[in-house]
Amino acid sequence: MTRAAPSTVSAPVSPAPTAPLKLAVIGAGPAGLALALLAARGWHGVQVTVFDARPADKDVAADPRTLALSLGSVQLMRQLGVWPDAQAQPITEVHVSQAPPTLGGALSETLLRPEVRLTAAEQGVTALGAVLAYDQIVAPLQRAWETECTRSAGQHAMRFGTPVQAIRDVSGGVEVEAGVVERFDLAVIAEGGVFADQARKAVSHDYRQTAWVGTVQLGQPAGAAPIPAGAAFERFTRHGPVALLPLPARAADASGVRRASLVWCVPTDDDPVAELSPEQRRTVLATLLPEAAGPLLDIGPLKHFALGLNAETTLVAGRKVRIGNAAQTLHPVAGQGLNLGLRDAQALVRTLRHATDLDAALRRVEWARAPDRWSMIATTDFLARSFTWQWPGLPALRGLGLAALQALPPVKSLLARQMMFGRR
Repeated sequence: MTRAAPSTVSAPVSPAPTAPLKLAVIGAGPAGLALALLAARGWHGVQVTVFDARPADKDVAADPRTLALSLGSVQLMRQLGVWPDAQAQPITEVHVSQAPPTLGGALSETLLRPEVRLTAAEQGVTALGAVLAYDQIVAPLQRAWETECTRSAGQHAMRFGTPVQAIRDVSGGVEVEAGVVERFDLAVIAEGGVFADQARKAVSHDYRQTAWVGTVQLGQPAGAAPIPAGAAFERFTRHGPVALLPLPARAADASGVRRASLVWCVPTDDDPVAELSPEQRRTVLATLLPEAAGPLLDIGPLKHFALGLNAETTLVAGRKVRIGNAAQTLHPVAGQGLNLGLRDAQALVRTLRHATDLDAALRRVEWARAPDRWSMIATTDFLARSFTWQWPGLPALRGLGLAALQALPPVKSLLARQMMFGRR
């Protein structure tokens, strides 16, 4: 009698551990740091290293930029736990108007006033967005990233004070040269800078315009309803747009005095601001602002920078992705540059975190972001170029467009939603 051989039960074989995806983020500005935090917290198994030439202890308060964040960007900052409520000034309404000469006649004062007014109340939200200084955005993001690196026990890293010399394509990834050469599966370039300092990209145009930026003080109009603290203004003039972004009140401010961040765009080749004294600048600016903004009381020191369009045709090139100013630098006429970069970061992490095929997912990111990117690039480019055109009647047409927008609430609401959340 032959005995059957004892059955053999094989022990279950554990799958080989999957190597973590290594992500390099080049640039520790708002878009780069937001991307790093989103990836570290919501993308399982990723290792994130942030590179920046700036030392970690360098004070970023010297950056003069004041930034307007859309409601979508504010919501993202809250989600990341880095929103500085005490320092932010909510934007509750936006007034956009055309300076004379415009439509002319009685119609411009009644039915066809060349202006449009967007309010948070009309859109069913508490604010359309908010205003912060550059350092008030970057500092809490950097502190949160430092905390994330400490908590991860070496999974994530920060390489501040480490400029990246080169990024080279290799099979299945990239090599990042920053003192030493390291291999990563993916590199996201978020180090953009301003237009004047950038190498020219595939789509580029120098508007020959200069933005003068600083802070102004405004009063309340006599005999009229007080202007809300969260009111922002943009005025289209024959030289270019003038924008006022509301700033939080200070304890030292006199009663009724409002502060605002000024962006005053003028032609570079015939700059009407450069040679003026502070008092002359105040006098000229007072003639440009709409009556609804209130009387101009004072104007502080102004700094200036060049304006232009500089954009890549695609976000993705192999295993390199560009976001924020590294992908598109825009004219500030619509105040959407940073918001576009933050939406780039959100879309990238949302698409890649569950992807099994990284290259296919990157192609989906490219297609998904194209409508939002190119609609915003086209809009800001058209508006910026229109201030250089000398066509008779162009200001009147621009004013007519504003009047028509105000008269069509559904269209106005659509514009407001796109400014708050981008094109979806």
